[in-house]
Amino acid sequence: MARIVGVDLPKDKPFGIALTYIFGIGRSSALKICQEAKVDPAIRTRDITDENVRDVRNVIQQSYKVEGALKAEINMNIKRLIDINCYRGMRHKLGLPVRGQRTKTNARTRKGRRRSVSKKR
Repeated sequence: MARIVGVDLPKDKPFGIALTYIFGIGRSSALKICQEAKVDPAIRTRDITDENVRDVRNVIQQSYKVEGALKAEINMNIKRLIDINCYRGMRHKLGLPVRGQRTKTNARTRKGRRRSVSKKR
């Protein structure tokens, strides 16, 4: 089983797809990594050699920010927006959609479950 930057890659998937299980690596990045490390992206993960895994690990460490470092950077960017009190930061702070979506209807993912309003007697 291949383990790269703390993530166990699935055995039965092609290596180019299995790399996308790492946070911060998508399809195009995975194919570029395979190309740089001279690994066939179509080979199954269970058939890959330790030498190939080492090459891929080196390419990822040199060229990409992934997993914990990437999550920390994203969180720092959001914290910076909140600290400078910009519009996007305020939306993050209030738990509302940040990128201009409508909120009269929809937006339930950001706003949470509906709170019922009790009727006055």
